[in-house]
Amino acid sequence: MADSKYPRGLFFLVFTEFWERFGYYLMIGIFTLYMTADVKEGGFGWDNADASDVYGTFIAVAYLTPFMGGLLADLKLGYRFSITLGGILMGIGYCMLAIPEKWAFYSALAIMVVGNGFFKPNISTLLGNLFNDERYRHKKDTGYNIFYMGINVGAFICNFIAAIMRNKIGWHGAFLSAGIGMFIGVITFWIGMKHYAHVDVRKEPKPEDKPFLMQFARTLLIGVGFAALGWFIPGNVMGSNSTDAFFMFCFPVIYFFGSIYFKATTEEKKPLGTMFTIFIIVILFWAIFKQNGTALTTYANYYTDRQTSETFGKKALVFNLSDTIRVKNKEVFQLDEQFRKIKDANGDPVKCMDYPAYFKNIDSNKLPKEGELIYTANTELFQSINPFFVVIFTPLIIAFFAFMRSRGKEPTTASKIAAGLLVSALSTLVMVAAVNYTGNGINKASAWWLIASYGVVTIGELCLSPMGLSMVSKLSPVRLTALMMGGWSLATSIGNKLSGVLAKNWDKFDNKANYFWLNFALLMFAFLIMMLLLKQLNRVFKEGKH
Repeated sequence: MADSKYPRGLFFLVFTEFWERFGYYLMIGIFTLYMTADVKEGGFGWDNADASDVYGTFIAVAYLTPFMGGLLADLKLGYRFSITLGGILMGIGYCMLAIPEKWAFYSALAIMVVGNGFFKPNISTLLGNLFNDERYRHKKDTGYNIFYMGINVGAFICNFIAAIMRNKIGWHGAFLSAGIGMFIGVITFWIGMKHYAHVDVRKEPKPEDKPFLMQFARTLLIGVGFAALGWFIPGNVMGSNSTDAFFMFCFPVIYFFGSIYFKATTEEKKPLGTMFTIFIIVILFWAIFKQNGTALTTYANYYTDRQTSETFGKKALVFNLSDTIRVKNKEVFQLDEQFRKIKDANGDPVKCMDYPAYFKNIDSNKLPKEGELIYTANTELFQSINPFFVVIFTPLIIAFFAFMRSRGKEPTTASKIAAGLLVSALSTLVMVAAVNYTGNGINKASAWWLIASYGVVTIGELCLSPMGLSMVSKLSPVRLTALMMGGWSLATSIGNKLSGVLAKNWDKFDNKANYFWLNFALLMFAFLIMMLLLKQLNRVFKEGKH
C-alpha cells in the first residue's frame, strides 16, 4: 500500500508545489521580456538596466519574506492556513500582471512577495513534519528528493505553456495561466488537507526564545525604517532607489546575525562562524546563477540563433510553440551594434524604420527576403534548460556521491560547496567562448552555447545549493536552527539582488566577453577564499558530526 512506503500527504504536497513552481517560473521566465518589450507589443518598453533592477529587487525581496512568514506560521497562524493564504495571494498577483498598467504591475509584485513569504517556508516545514513519524523517518531524504523533482518538472513544463499562451493570446494570457496554475495548486492542497492536518502543530516559544524573537522583531522594524531612508535619500549610492533601500534594510538584519555570534557560547562560535563564512561566500554564487532571467535571457533573445526551419516552424506553430517574425521595415527602436537603444539629446529613445531587432546580427547574405516569414523558438523556452538538467543530473550526482561514500572518499560538505563554485565559474567561460566565437555578437550564436552553459552551471548548483541547507541542519545549535535558515535565505536574497545589479550593467559592456569574464572573476574569488579556509571549515564539520 502507498502509505506503507510514504505518507499519503507527500504526493498532495508535491503536486501543490509543482503548481506553485509552475506559476512562479512561468511568470519569471517572461518577466524581463515583458518589461523590455515595446509598448506596441504589450510591454513597458524599458531599458535592460531598468528591467534588471526591478527583476533583481523582486527576487531578492521574495527570499527575505519567507523567514518572516515561517515565524508567523510557527507562532500564530499555523502551516495550512499560511500555505493557503500565500497561494491565494500569489495567484491574485500573477493574474494582476495581466492588467497592462504600472499600478497593477507594482501592486502584483508586492502581493506576490507577501504570498511567497507565507507559502514557501511552510510547505517545506509541513513536508518535514510528515516524515517525523517513526514509520517514515528513514525515507525523509528520498521524500525531499521527490519534492525537489516535482519543483523542477513544474519549472520545465511552464515555459512551454508560457510560449503557447503568449503566441496565441498575448502577455496577459501567459500571466493568467500562471495564476490559474497557482489556484490549481491551492485546490490540490485543500483536497489533501486531511492527510497533513495532524502535523500542523504550532510551536509555543520557549522562554529562552523570546529575547531572540523580540530582538528580531525590533530588527525588522529598524530595517523598514532604514529602507525608507535609503529610498528617499536624494541621489543613488548604488544605482537606484530600490537597490539603496534593499541594502539599507539588510544592514540591521546583518548586525542582528552578527550579534548572535558575539553572544554565543564558546562551543557555538565555531559552527556559527563557519556558517556565516559560507553564507558570505555563496552570495557570489547566487549573484551569477540568478542572471538566467536577465543577462542570459537578453543573450537568448538577441544574440542566439532561435530560427527554426520552415517545416519545423510550421509544425511548432500549430501548437503555438514557435513565434513568427515578418521581414519588413516597421517603426522600431533604433539600436546600436550591441542592441542598446540609441537616445537623443534629451535621453529619449529614438525610433526609426528598420527590420525587427532580431535581424540586426544576421549575415546580410543570409538575411531573408523582404516580406518573408521566419519561425523562431520563443526566448522563454531557454528557461526550461536548467530544470531539465536538474531532473537529469540529480540522480547521477546522488549516485556519484554514494559511490564515493562506499569507498570512503566522499567529499565533505564544504568541499562540495567549493566544487560547486568552481564548476559554476567554468559555465561563465562557456559564454566567453560563445561571445568570442561569434565576433562579439556580429553573428548569431548557436543555441548549443547557452545549453552547454546551463548544463555546466546546473552541476555547480546541485553541488552547492542542497549542501547549504544540509550545512545549516548539521551545524546549527538546535535553538538557532530556524534563525540560521533565515541566514541562508538572507545570503540568497543578497545574491539575488546583486544579480540584478550586475545585469543592470550589461549595456555598459561593449565587449560582452568582458561581462562574463567579470562573472568568472567573482566566482573564482569566492572559490579561492573557500579553498583557503577549507581545512579549517572541514575541521569544524568533522567536530559537528560528533
